[in-house]
Amino acid sequence: MKKLYGKEYLGVERSTFVFDKEGNLIKEFRNVKAKGHAKEVLDFVSSLN
Repeated sequence: MKKLYGKEYLGVERSTFVFDKEGNLIKEFRNVKAKGHAKEVLDFVSSLN
């Protein structure tokens, strides 16, 4: 739930999940902002190798 001007409404939570080849969750990014997030995820994935 989010609040704006005293009114509550159902909001959207942007999240990104990274899984390994076996399907195991290895990282989750919660409540992210779009600006710069793709680079953050790419840097994380690149650091795994």
